[in-house]
Amino acid sequence: MNEIPYKVYLSENEIPTAWYNLRSAMVNKPAPLLNPGTHQPMKAEELAPVFCDDLIAQELDNDTEYFPIPEEVLSFYKMYRPSPFVRAYFLEKALDTPAHIYYKFEGNNTSGSHKLNSAIAQAYYAKKQGLKGVTTETGAGQWGTALSMACSYFGLDCKVYMVKVSYEQKPFRREVMRVYGADVTPSPSMSTNIGRKILEEFPGTTGSLGCAISEAVEVAVSTPGYRYVLGSVLNQVLLHQSVIGLEAEAALKKLGVTPDIIIGCAGGGSNLGGLIAPFMRDKIRGKLDCRIVAVEPMSCPSFTRGTYAYDFCDTGMVCPLAKMYTLGSSFIPAPNHAGGLRYHGMSSVLSQLYDDGLMEAVAVPQTEVFKAAELFARVEGTLPAPESSHAIKVAIDEALKCKETGEAKNIVFGLTGTGYFDLVAYEKFHNGTMDDYRPTDEDLAVSLAKLPKID
Repeated sequence: MNEIPYKVYLSENEIPTAWYNLRSAMVNKPAPLLNPGTHQPMKAEELAPVFCDDLIAQELDNDTEYFPIPEEVLSFYKMYRPSPFVRAYFLEKALDTPAHIYYKFEGNNTSGSHKLNSAIAQAYYAKKQGLKGVTTETGAGQWGTALSMACSYFGLDCKVYMVKVSYEQKPFRREVMRVYGADVTPSPSMSTNIGRKILEEFPGTTGSLGCAISEAVEVAVSTPGYRYVLGSVLNQVLLHQSVIGLEAEAALKKLGVTPDIIIGCAGGGSNLGGLIAPFMRDKIRGKLDCRIVAVEPMSCPSFTRGTYAYDFCDTGMVCPLAKMYTLGSSFIPAPNHAGGLRYHGMSSVLSQLYDDGLMEAVAVPQTEVFKAAELFARVEGTLPAPESSHAIKVAIDEALKCKETGEAKNIVFGLTGTGYFDLVAYEKFHNGTMDDYRPTDEDLAVSLAKLPKID
């Protein structure tokens, strides 16, 4: 019999009752959002036409350590939380490694991902404010699905602008959103001024998250009773996702295990920021000595090839400026990039931590990501989301290094969701039509040349 169980389930009473704000522990705080017109830090009243009031307060707060989770949100969390913490014994055996591999599984809800943790919080605050509905964008579709569920729960209207390539490649994800009552539009579209402008400048474009954000914001600010909500990147989203890390921390304490390496996939930064929150706090305070690794696709390498600078959060250049590792807001990933994590920039929180040397980043080719995904599915029994599979790929790499050295390191990674709506991507992999596209330096130079000039 194994000394450590395959799965650690916390009790319902052990669900975190407060979100942890990692910014409170950071010595160097993330740079503030700037007004794109004045280049001065955004004030709450300037953000009010776009975001919900309570979420603005969370967004701008660098000092409060814990935010109590509202009872209505906790009640919803209890439908699918706490989520399982799993020892990957079968993967360890397949790799013949002395490493101990653990993963926090966030796919045990209908949305199939961690995104529901923030979606339900944002929908709650919109309802509390008396709004009629919200607008948003979605790339692979996980966020749009989660928000559709949350809005249905609270009786809110939900307008989703879905990146066109994903809208076409992932019809089932789109239909789940519609099951929950969402209005889903492929982006860029002809229904907004910004969408028409982007289509005029880039005819036939397959879209990007930056395009979809611009359209969603335009509709939010021009429609009475609506606000815009976002599934990643922003401080408030990382705050809500801290439930992942807090539960992982509690599970590891039950097992008496200290992590040596913590690995998460990184697109905009929501799941990675949530997973590492309590561990990064302890690392900053000198209580934990571990490596924290962000994994991104070579197709959209914000950390590893981007520039740390202020940039627009959207392609239409209507959103506030955020200081982040960015490829430029006009960067559009290749259509053949099927692995998710398509955003041009990275969370300001994670960007600051990376710039401070507190975490590492690695970019991986997508065919290798899908090889890792298949191995994981075959031995662990869960079909992983392509996004999550970036973390799986590097967890496998680290476990194989342990095989070479004989070290029994404790490796923890985030399994952000399931891949059952991503079978077109798996089909491309199996048919050999997937390639390891990597933007050239010249490609990146074009979009980076358009970065705003900040004094």
